[in-house]
Amino acid sequence: MIGIAAGASALLIAGVAALTAAVTVRFARKVVIPISTREEDVRIVGVDLASGEITLAASDEARMGGRYGFWFDRDAGHARLGDVIEEEQRTVRRRIESVDFGRLERTSRGRMNASFHLGPWELDHPYENVLVDTSLGPAPAWLVPAESPSGRWVIQVHGRGATRHEALRAVEPAREAGWNSLLISYRNDGEAPESEDRRYGLGGTEWADVVAAVKFAVDHGAQHVVLMGWSMGGSIVLQAVLRSAAVRERLVGIMLDSPAIDWVDILRFQGRAEGLPNGMADAVARVLGGPFSGGLTGLAAPITFAELDPVARAEEFAVPILLMHSVDDGFVPIDGSRRFAAARPDLIEFEVFEGARHTKLWNHDPERWTNLIAGWLARRAEGVERLGDEAQIVG
Repeated sequence: MIGIAAGASALLIAGVAALTAAVTVRFARKVVIPISTREEDVRIVGVDLASGEITLAASDEARMGGRYGFWFDRDAGHARLGDVIEEEQRTVRRRIESVDFGRLERTSRGRMNASFHLGPWELDHPYENVLVDTSLGPAPAWLVPAESPSGRWVIQVHGRGATRHEALRAVEPAREAGWNSLLISYRNDGEAPESEDRRYGLGGTEWADVVAAVKFAVDHGAQHVVLMGWSMGGSIVLQAVLRSAAVRERLVGIMLDSPAIDWVDILRFQGRAEGLPNGMADAVARVLGGPFSGGLTGLAAPITFAELDPVARAEEFAVPILLMHSVDDGFVPIDGSRRFAAARPDLIEFEVFEGARHTKLWNHDPERWTNLIAGWLARRAEGVERLGDEAQIVG
């Protein structure tokens, strides 16, 4: 009997270990495999097109203040939703600003999207469809020039699971401050060429496409460059700065919206949100960074999380940084941004939002966010002009 009990215990332990390993690998794959299908996690209770109102089942997403895009019917339909009109215990009533395509009144679910604009044509400014020549092939981008010819460029880098549409919100304040905007795509984002492994590198591979974008900008007249990164795009931008002398040569500033600073911390945060046991996220990091990561996740090379930590290399940054994050992010915890800001208070202007969640700072408080971007870029423009005048005097 003792032998049978011991054998049963061994089988149970082995079963638990196998299950834990399977869950760990599944989570690790989820982190690096690009999103193909997005969850429609907002339930529609009712639509009144005549009065321009929609009623949603109450949730954190449905309650968010501000204006949002709203995709439905598996992205076959799109509407624009305005602010909350009335919030009750089980429902939230919002204004419908427009139904761009699809039959909103015939659908039952959708998803809120921080990307409010469908394309640069909605901004009523001239723009160009351009191609950035990357090592993997040409990657599409949008170029929105400043009102007057300018050698100042802002290169926009969107986040994980998003597209260059995410950065359209920043075009107007950049243009107002006299900066051209280049909104790029990068490997495995659904628009740019895919890498051989078709996996995210969490900034450790995508940075090369930012280097290519800077080269494009310089070839087209850029003298001063600001990089702006959203979510994982923040990690990509910071890696481009740390790894490329060509980027640093033209760089005069960095802007970050809800950036991914500490990936291990992010994995822990998201693991807790999915109900995973404590310590599971650290195991996921070991899987992604281990010698057998390729066989388990499909990665072409392990992800070295220590190299992706900008806080540990904070002394290497040399240009002003505008860092914006919401305390209730819900996807990327603000703690990493706090540590980064504390590491370089001489360079980093840290702007904390409340109630804006992840990359929805513009949606939540468009006036404050827009003024921050426009004012910071205007000061950078003044700064580079002063440097130019001083160089002429010295020369």
